[in-house]
Amino acid sequence: MTHQINWEFPQALEDEAIYILRETAAQFEKPVLLFSGGKDSITLVRLAQKAFYPGKVPFPLLHVDTGHNFPETIEFRDWLVNTLGLDLIVRNVQDSIDQGKVQEETGKYASRNALQTVTLLDAIEEGKFDACIGGARRDEEKARAKERIFSVRDEFGQWNAKMQRPELFDILNGKINIGENVRVFPISNWTELDVWNYIRREKLEIPSIYFAHEREIIERDGLYWPYSAYLNTTADEVPFRQKVRFRTVGDMTCTAAVLSEADKLEDIIAEIMEAKISERGARIDDKRSEAAMEKRKQAGYF
Repeated sequence: MTHQINWEFPQALEDEAIYILRETAAQFEKPVLLFSGGKDSITLVRLAQKAFYPGKVPFPLLHVDTGHNFPETIEFRDWLVNTLGLDLIVRNVQDSIDQGKVQEETGKYASRNALQTVTLLDAIEEGKFDACIGGARRDEEKARAKERIFSVRDEFGQWNAKMQRPELFDILNGKINIGENVRVFPISNWTELDVWNYIRREKLEIPSIYFAHEREIIERDGLYWPYSAYLNTTADEVPFRQKVRFRTVGDMTCTAAVLSEADKLEDIIAEIMEAKISERGARIDDKRSEAAMEKRKQAGYF
């Protein structure tokens, strides 16, 4: 059955996000925006521009670079910050490995995704950031659905789902103890479709991997993995070229592609309306266990 496509973006969602960003700037001393180069963090950048216009965005962007990112994402990141005149801080997982703080995974499913947590927490401590703005949304995954808008992390960067504060009548409580910090989620109430309709309305540029393109992939566990030098393959996993796109952007070792012909925003939105699996269904790191995301968040993950 074909669904009627909804092109409308609810203005109340943008108003709420701008309010949250302004509250963050008002209540915290050193906020930072966690930037991955994906559509959600790109959306946050536009919202921050609007929230503080005509002034400059009053906090830097922080990217934790695993070294296994899609080249298209890194190229886009650098283009965006240069075009908009934003301040960018980059911290590398490879440095954490070299310092012996984390150990490179081995085996068929090796990934650096979980290793990012240590690099992130070190960057937060180094920068003395008391609020980290992220693009997580409640519709993505059940652990993220438990998050408040202002989600408190303890002095070790850890998250406790049972210690969430009530947020009645849109009142945001940014009071924290020494050593604690808060993760802020301005688009928590948005859906994947809302994000795409906002990108369409605002005419935002996004990395090319979101659009259908030909790429070398392998098929593993019923998913299409992007073939790269970072992926540990077996002898029977022979790469082949196929037209695909990515619904979500993570490492090349933990982000599966979807077969697609959608090479325009309108086609992507129509495709999402018909999708039978969730956006995070293509994130291989979420499939390690039923509670994979929650366990990573408890340890300090984004």
